[in-house]
Amino acid sequence: MSCVIRFDRVTKSFVHHAGRMLLRERLRHLFHRAPAEPFYALSDVSFRVEAGESLGLIGGNGAGKSTILNLATGLVQPDSGTIEVRGRVAALLELGAGFHPDLTGAENVRINAALMGLHRREAMEKFEEIVDFSGIRESIHEPLRTYSSGMVMRLAFAVAVATEPDILLVDEVLGVGDEAFYQKCLERIREFQKAGKTVLLASHNALLIRNFCHSALWMDQGRVVASGKSAEVMDAYQESVIAAS
Repeated sequence: MSCVIRFDRVTKSFVHHAGRMLLRERLRHLFHRAPAEPFYALSDVSFRVEAGESLGLIGGNGAGKSTILNLATGLVQPDSGTIEVRGRVAALLELGAGFHPDLTGAENVRINAALMGLHRREAMEKFEEIVDFSGIRESIHEPLRTYSSGMVMRLAFAVAVATEPDILLVDEVLGVGDEAFYQKCLERIREFQKAGKTVLLASHNALLIRNFCHSALWMDQGRVVASGKSAEVMDAYQESVIAAS
């Protein structure tokens, strides 16, 4: 097996914003502010994912799971360290990310298919497949702002899997849809796994990680706590959560 994702001593920080202030407070802040303290979303994180492997990312809110996924897509760059990703990537991260509310579902499909690397002819050929999988054909020519969050997730997932990526990155958004479509998504992920595709799945759902991931990476406050077989890492993580409660 060959490595398709590699993080080597990766650190990523963000600057805390001051939040809402009155104009006079804003001016005082601009001229007399102290250097902003950075927030370290990831600190010296290293791991690798082999081709065909499914890796689950676990940990509480703010652990660094979403930052790992965003770095893997290239949407953000690390402060330090090395990231290597080999192959076509499709990402299902923030709900509606890359979609425009004033465009129709059909227009958003074409634009997002292009953003994920499909040529115009490929996007046209895949259009019917995407609409059929999403199950929202009756609304496909309506503006996205009229869609429910579940409908947006349906469309986003349908586009992501139709691009036939080598690597599929999925954040918590799967839980937004109804149960029938959720199961449909899981079945498509199973098909990806059987085809030898690589999956990175960030979730709080312990059963999902155990059933779908070969291995798991436990993150806490931007650092790796443990990595290894998913069942072993999940057992340790859940014991820690119970002990802390």
